Amino acid sequence: MLPDLSNVPEQFRASAEAAYKKLIAEFPYERIEVPGADIAGEWERLRKLGRGWPVIVGNVDKFIKLADQYHIFSPEGYKELSNIEGFPKPRSVEEILKISNSIRFPDDISKAPGAYSPEELSAKVGDWPNLGEFSDDAPGISLASDSLTGKPLDKVQVIFIPTENSWEIPAFLYWGGWNACPPPEYHVAALKHWHEKYGLELVGINGDSMDMRISRPPKDKDEAISVAKDIYLYCPDIVDQGPGNLSTLAAIMVTRNWWTFWWD
Repeated sequence: MLPDLSNVPEQFRASAEAAYKKLIAEFPYERIEVPGADIAGEWERLRKLGRGWPVIVGNVDKFIKLADQYHIFSPEGYKELSNIEGFPKPRSVEEILKISNSIRFPDDISKAPGAYSPEELSAKVGDWPNLGEFSDDAPGISLASDSLTGKPLDKVQVIFIPTENSWEIPAFLYWGGWNACPPPEYHVAALKHWHEKYGLELVGINGDSMDMRISRPPKDKDEAISVAKDIYLYCPDIVDQGPGNLSTLAAIMVTRNWWTFWWD
């Protein structure tokens, strides 16, 4: 299935279709399409199939963006882009995972290329909010819903990554390394840290967002605020373009079973 090309001028439509088909064909991991209505139950079913770790991507357009990013940062894509001055030479999945083992999260996150300086991270702790002002409904798998209406997508793309460790998925996708989004090895280190402490499992990913399920979220207020500080170092936009202070982030997200991160 291809994205909607109706807005592409007719004279360019055939070449665009061919480019998309090539991009999809070269994406190395298994992909299927499932109904979006009961995506949480569907993900649990897929998890038991033994075909790798299922990752929810969203609609076809979201998959295309993810596949395009994969192609750009993969060793194969580098062959086409190596003439661009300053374009980073890619590492293999194994190299990324090895490097991630030497990264201490959260202590080393400020060393990531593109990371904000301490002076740029100006959000305050703030006051603990009145939780009655916020819905008790956790966002769940946001990537399986329409971003405007919040309604479940009719069809959802799912890819299978050949690992049983969900924190390794950014390495397999060469995910990150643009703007303030850390390179993949830093994502691996962060997600592994939170997996070990809070039972984090990466459930969804697309071109700029992650959905994660947390089995043991921090409930103590001080611990939740401490985690929110680490999240702010890792993903500043989620605070600066969201609640604006760390206490609100801690109360409405960190203490719950679903975390969603995104980078511009």
